[in-house]
Amino acid sequence: MRWKFMPLLLILFFFAQSCEKEMARMDDFFLEFATVDRNSDDLFFVLDNQRRLTPISLPGFSAESGQRVVINFTPIKGDSVKVNSVAGIFTGEIKKSNNINDSLVVDPVKIQSVWVGGNYLNLIFEFEYYESDHTIGLIRDETANETDLNLYFFHSKNDDKPGYFRKTYASFLLTSLASDDGAPIKFTFHINTLTGVNTYSLEYKPYL
Repeated sequence: MRWKFMPLLLILFFFAQSCEKEMARMDDFFLEFATVDRNSDDLFFVLDNQRRLTPISLPGFSAESGQRVVINFTPIKGDSVKVNSVAGIFTGEIKKSNNINDSLVVDPVKIQSVWVGGNYLNLIFEFEYYESDHTIGLIRDETANETDLNLYFFHSKNDDKPGYFRKTYASFLLTSLASDDGAPIKFTFHINTLTGVNTYSLEYKPYL
């Protein structure tokens, strides 16, 4: 009789072991765009909702104030966080042009996301990359009247050869659009994609 019960006992043992393994889980984490705020020896990350994160440790990372990053973090207590990873992303400002047709470079990209967060226009997109550096930027059309605010994304592959699609993150500072009273600013964003020019009607609410 003893041998008949042995398989059942083994099954129960392994079941108990598997339950213990399933109870172990990874820490919760968040992935966000943020802006570096550095003063003296202290470094903070400001999220686009203006929450200010204090990293408990940050080995091997250094950046100047104003640098945009993608940060993976786990909350610890209050605004203290454990930084799992952080990477700098392209951070630019609006350039002005009185001849948008001559200034605009139209090499297409594959757009994933476009949104306004904090004081930035944020983009996630892909372009075909082989080995040469690409150039990107954001241009404001100065010839439009005051009620029509148009921003154009430009991208030059700089004669790069066909290769593979690379995901890229970018943030463009919008504070130059803000009025003295801090009123919301509506604008149209234009970007050339693999399926043609896409336009987005967006609104910027300045954090002053």
